[in-house]
Amino acid sequence: EMGYAYAALGSKVTIVELTEGLLPGVDRDLVLPLHKRLEKIFDKIHLKTKVAKLEETPKGIKATLEGEDVADKQPVFERVLVAVGRRPSSRDIGLDKAGVEIDDKGFIKVDERRRTSAERIYAIGDVAGEPMLAHKATYEGKIAVEVLAGEPAVYDARAVPAVVFTDPEVAWCGLTETEAKRQNREIKRVRFPWAGSGRAMTLDRTEGLTKLIVDPESERVLGVGIVGAGAGEMIAEAMLAIEMAASARDVAMTMHAHPTLSETVMEAAESLYGMAVHQMPPKK
Repeated sequence: EMGYAYAALGSKVTIVELTEGLLPGVDRDLVLPLHKRLEKIFDKIHLKTKVAKLEETPKGIKATLEGEDVADKQPVFERVLVAVGRRPSSRDIGLDKAGVEIDDKGFIKVDERRRTSAERIYAIGDVAGEPMLAHKATYEGKIAVEVLAGEPAVYDARAVPAVVFTDPEVAWCGLTETEAKRQNREIKRVRFPWAGSGRAMTLDRTEGLTKLIVDPESERVLGVGIVGAGAGEMIAEAMLAIEMAASARDVAMTMHAHPTLSETVMEAAESLYGMAVHQMPPKK
């Protein structure tokens, strides 16, 4: 996100990533269209590459890079942004004296009401655990206030949406294919390429993709991933489907306005049944 923002403002940006791909942990089907676009925007993208050393010189900051396909092992930059994650600011603030427990990663332990181990202290947001996202913190804040007001509220969200604010945007919620493989869980995967979307064609943004993860027995929507222009706006429909335990057929039978990008969610669901109008049915 930060690299894209600086590149859009005119900076020459080099991305150095230690793992095999950008956005490690995110569904590879969603990352690929973004990666292809970023290759045209960034000056260089180095994967499987380690920043071994940073050194200030009269010409700038010299970075020593260790990677198989790195031609310039010691490039010089005006600025270097190190972004390798975040951690909660929970240590050394006296939580132990208040009776508030934290885990080995520094997150404050909370129950389903966001109550800590100290009965009268509640915790929300990044300090209360992953995912560290603003909308999750807001949701938790509402729960905590309702509990304080005596309401029978609990944190019971089925999923938390995530958005990468690049161009194209990447958004997902619920179970991903990567997580399903890690859990050895059987799923059905359906994808609708935006090349079949009339609205995407008019926007000249057909690189997008909408993907559904469905339970093979109940056909319930377990997860949704979207990459494309405005994906962050579209993920709300996916969240509603997951929260309401909607089936893929429910989504497929829900009328969507034409021509809109949201139709790709409907057509992805329709493709599970060979009904998608703008996509070739799967071979039997």
